[in-house]
Amino acid sequence: MKKHILFFQLLLFATISRSQSTTLSGQVQSAGAPLAYISVNLQGTRHGATTDNNGRYLITGIKPGTYLVNFICLGYAPQQIRLQLSGDTVKHDIDLKSSGSKLNEVTITGVTRATQLRSNPVPIAVLSRKDMEQHVNSNIIDAITKGVPGVTAVTTGPNISKPFIRGLGYNRVLTLYDGIRQEGQQWGDEHGIEIDQFGINRAEVIKGPASLGYGSDALAGVINLIPYIPNGSDRHLSGDVTTDYHTNNGLVALSTGLAYRKNDWKYALRATGKNAHNYYNKVDGYVYNTAYQERIITAIARVDKPWGYSQMAASIYDNKQEIPDGSRDSLTRRFTVQITEGSNDDIKKRPLVPDAWLTAYSITPLHQHIQHYRIYQKTEIKTSAGGAFNFALGWQQSLRREYNHPTQPQQAGLNVALNTINYDLRYSSPAINGWETSFGINGFYQNNASKDATDFPIPNYRLFDIGGFAFAKKTLGKFDISGGMRFDIRHMNWADFYIGSNPANGFERKVNAAYPDARLQFPSFTHNYQGVSGSLGLTYNLSEQLLLKANIARGYRAPNITEIGSNGLDPGAHIVYLGNRNFGPEFNLQQDMGFIAYLKDVDIIIELFNNQIQNYIYQSRLDDEKGNPVVIVPGNTTYQYQQAKARLYGAEATINIHPKALSWLELNNSLAYVVGINRNQQLVKQSEGAAKYLPFIPPLHLQSGVKVKFKEGRGTFSKIWLHAGIDYFAAQNRYYALNDTETPTPGYTLVNAGFGTDIRRRSGKLLCEVYIQADNLFNVAYQSNLNRLKYFEYYTQSPNGKLGIYNMGRNFSFKVVVPF
Repeated sequence: MKKHILFFQLLLFATISRSQSTTLSGQVQSAGAPLAYISVNLQGTRHGATTDNNGRYLITGIKPGTYLVNFICLGYAPQQIRLQLSGDTVKHDIDLKSSGSKLNEVTITGVTRATQLRSNPVPIAVLSRKDMEQHVNSNIIDAITKGVPGVTAVTTGPNISKPFIRGLGYNRVLTLYDGIRQEGQQWGDEHGIEIDQFGINRAEVIKGPASLGYGSDALAGVINLIPYIPNGSDRHLSGDVTTDYHTNNGLVALSTGLAYRKNDWKYALRATGKNAHNYYNKVDGYVYNTAYQERIITAIARVDKPWGYSQMAASIYDNKQEIPDGSRDSLTRRFTVQITEGSNDDIKKRPLVPDAWLTAYSITPLHQHIQHYRIYQKTEIKTSAGGAFNFALGWQQSLRREYNHPTQPQQAGLNVALNTINYDLRYSSPAINGWETSFGINGFYQNNASKDATDFPIPNYRLFDIGGFAFAKKTLGKFDISGGMRFDIRHMNWADFYIGSNPANGFERKVNAAYPDARLQFPSFTHNYQGVSGSLGLTYNLSEQLLLKANIARGYRAPNITEIGSNGLDPGAHIVYLGNRNFGPEFNLQQDMGFIAYLKDVDIIIELFNNQIQNYIYQSRLDDEKGNPVVIVPGNTTYQYQQAKARLYGAEATINIHPKALSWLELNNSLAYVVGINRNQQLVKQSEGAAKYLPFIPPLHLQSGVKVKFKEGRGTFSKIWLHAGIDYFAAQNRYYALNDTETPTPGYTLVNAGFGTDIRRRSGKLLCEVYIQADNLFNVAYQSNLNRLKYFEYYTQSPNGKLGIYNMGRNFSFKVVVPF
């Protein structure tokens, strides 16, 4: 009997609990047109949603009560309404007004809870999914460089881009995927970020030291790529299909996303495939060995509850990328193909590449194969007092193989496996007397091991990293103040690493010390790196539209594995790297000042920065006493890492004009400028000024464009827009000239144009989005200062007076997004 009573009590409790649940739904529009990607959230709760392609939203599992509901999106004035939610379902439609202001945009990248841009003194930029879709992009980093002033990329062909922020890159820029640090052999030049560009909802970029929240490697800043989780109707399968075609290199991309929602659970699955042949420019023709194939699968599951949320995700990335070397016929300048190696390989006798190979989608035997696997889990648990615990745990594996032996194409020259475990635990306390505080610990453990290979540029190593931080912020009248401190420890070690001859293939292999001809390639090493970092910033709200910001931050970065441990050939880069195990960690002190004005007809953002770096590490080509390049491996350049003081300073400015009287017109302009100074006075003097500047510093960059938007539809067409603009890159004559490590770069101007529209049924339902883009419309022949292919050259002079490989020529892109 007691069991029956207990059963009915539980049944009654479940029924009451269910009856106390409310659902909020509706549609968001602007001037009668539905708006997608609008954030709808109940203030002070974890309840929220994002509108679908028809502007509809649905939030379930809400306890009855009175709530402030926020509707937020870039380009529209945010609205907040008070709703009494009771009963089973409450429906509320809303119309948003267009606005250029982003000051109330909420960002999640930082050390505490989501924060409005206006109150964050750290320079941060946000790029939405729409922003990225409206540009021609080969990868996610290219999308960011086109939309965020001060962010550039070192490239090795059209699909390999490594982000730089204000002249600093490689391990100094920390890339996050959904808040989890991306680990994929970042020290390498010749591969990019292993993330699906079609699966990103937004990118948040911190410009400046961000070690406070993330530890080592955030010396230059952070790029947080936040995945897209569609928000469809309950118990209804939805998704999208994206197709993209580029005329220059025949890129064919297909990406399909699926989403399903059931009560508090959301599920998302995306599969993407890309194929491209060699790219083309009018100087080089088709650039041999720049084709690639890419396959990516991503799955996400998330549950939102009154106690918080939990999210789990997994991804598989597979990329086959050809390895260019720039070898050519000395007279015709046609590319040649390597078919032998060692003493049998005469660069002047290599055969010409057959024409059919240049536009083939198949991958040549000389290529790199990169696979990246990821699984992670994030959870937030809210406390009754208003605080929150956040916990994240992730695992990644990066497999990198480079095939560079034409006589034995199945034998990898480089074959390394990197395993990483990420962890993050932080607590955000409830506000006490207006102070919001958070503190926590995070870090990672990883090990890297060489497999069956013939070249060994770095040793097998183990690394453990841990750091703790504390952060606080408070609003005092018109002032927003924030700051904090952090302490990090990184332990790195490796054992003696021997190599010896391999009779099976005639190359070298990893051996033990007892092997007959064993040679010690990497003597054992153990070291602890540690550092203190911090920041202090202030935002002064002159008015609702005018802000002044100032921030000072100290960053910390431990040397990466190639800087301290390298001693061998990286075959994909065609470089022999020589490290220095005596290097100390880098520290920088950066001052930022900013002025932001979002006015009726114009937006103005001006940011100035000054960055002083201790123990700055950089690459320099190694020459002998006679000034001739040191050749350790024939056909490959030798670079040795150096360490010195450095200074970088510069500015970014954005002026966007959007007159209210001409609401259909936008004039967008941005400028980025940075100077990098090598403060090793003795070296500068000895080199007669050749070493005065730092390597990989982008030139002055000016972007200017006009965009015309047609609010009135044209039949089945709506949201029609046209865009035309220029990218101007000044000549770069401030370069690291010692031993011809870098050379000057002439200036150039690229003209771009684009068109976009939505196609809808008569009922208003969205059928598809269409984008047509053109880059380098006038087919300008140019070399970017940050293009590594510029230095892929075997001769000192050329019949056409042009050396190295040039960037991509004219390219048209046709993209269609079909939601369902």
